[in-house]
Amino acid sequence: MTQKILTSEIEKISKLSAGSKVLLSGVIYTARDAAHKKISELLSAKEKLPINFNGSIIYYCGPCPAKPSEIIGSCGPTTSSRMDPFVQTMHSLGVIATIGKGPRTSVAVESIKKNKATYFVATGGVGALISKKVISSSVVAFSELGAEAIYKLEVKDLPLIVAIDSSGANIFDR
Repeated sequence: MTQKILTSEIEKISKLSAGSKVLLSGVIYTARDAAHKKISELLSAKEKLPINFNGSIIYYCGPCPAKPSEIIGSCGPTTSSRMDPFVQTMHSLGVIATIGKGPRTSVAVESIKKNKATYFVATGGVGALISKKVISSSVVAFSELGAEAIYKLEVKDLPLIVAIDSSGANIFDR
């Protein structure tokens, strides 16, 4: 059974079980390697972050440019383990869930458990189809990074699977 979940339903998200199918609706933010690096640099320099990550969901994605008739271009998931060096930092900022593809390192799994976070996977290779679930898109930070800027996306019924739940149960261990 597929559950419909709003991004604002933090408690529901934390109670999802590994393997659950979800249709996620609400606001999510994109961030890939370059954005994570800039966030870490800002924190190290004790500078203000461009957005408040508390209660947020990060989608590991670098959207392609939109064609004139589109809200966003193709926006498929990026390999999540590339962001694992930054996951503890992002969880400490209040990120409640991440979305990507593939398994996570043991460091990431431990951070997910410690912070009662959730890791969702999106199907790789279907970025054009995923883009149809985006109802609004805007760059909110690091515009100089192009596709690796942080985008604020509003999504409706984004199909995901809980890969690692807040207790650490992991579909990649099956």
